[in-house]
Amino acid sequence: MIPGFSATTVDCGGLDIQVATGGSGPALLLLHGFPQTHAMWHAVGPALARDFTVYAPDLRGYGASGKPPGTEPYSFRHMAADQIALLDHFGIDRCHVVGHDRGGRVAHRLALDAPDLVQTLTVMDIVPTHLLLDQLSRQVAAAYYHWFFLAQPAPFPESMIGHDPDAYFESCLLGWGAARLSDFDPAALEAYRTAWRDPEAIRGMCADYRAALQIDFDLDAADLDRQVTCPSLVLFGADGAMAKSYDVPGTWADRLSNMTHGAVPGGHFFVDQHPDATTKTLLAFLNEHR
Repeated sequence: MIPGFSATTVDCGGLDIQVATGGSGPALLLLHGFPQTHAMWHAVGPALARDFTVYAPDLRGYGASGKPPGTEPYSFRHMAADQIALLDHFGIDRCHVVGHDRGGRVAHRLALDAPDLVQTLTVMDIVPTHLLLDQLSRQVAAAYYHWFFLAQPAPFPESMIGHDPDAYFESCLLGWGAARLSDFDPAALEAYRTAWRDPEAIRGMCADYRAALQIDFDLDAADLDRQVTCPSLVLFGADGAMAKSYDVPGTWADRLSNMTHGAVPGGHFFVDQHPDATTKTLLAFLNEHR
């Protein structure tokens, strides 16, 4: 539901990934986070599409993309592989990659696993997965309790959330710093609700968080001595939970060798809250590295 974009479904190694595309110019991949869909780019996407060909997929487990059974298929490595297959489908061998929240973690894994594909990397309002889990503070545990609730064995979290998906996921949108429901575009909010009311999407999102604890932590531990060398931008919400608990750029300093950083007004969902400021910051970075 990005204005002016067209939606298509691509077979990515046997799993359907829905992607919205628009614009012209160098390729730009936009990856959404939890508990949203590609609709989070409804305001930013068209502005970026003036200078770039934008691809905005739903991650596996989310929105209209495939939702395989089990936990292992939801590792960030599998999600990154989806993006590799997606870009290959469109004949793209070099791409700017921007990810928010879970999408940022997929983007980081993509830059590690396919460095020749990633021209620039932007991660939004996250600290590295391994660092967050390995050095967990009580403040972060309280703010990000959902990591551990969603990761509980099935069907416990699925059953709890399924009784009132809107109440649960809207509580997530309002968490992690400075957000109100009025900060979210009504059409985008309705798209999120339609997606997260699907029991399979609830299961997929839980599997995403299970995989982070069971699989991604170990994958990232094995890569602690590796750096992403492409130009990288670390963006974060000035009023978000991450900024209150961490020196966010500092957490990435040993993982991104060519890093710039910046804060955007708002909390975790600053893309929804302040799309103009987000777009301005992204374009300045992306156009510098066209």
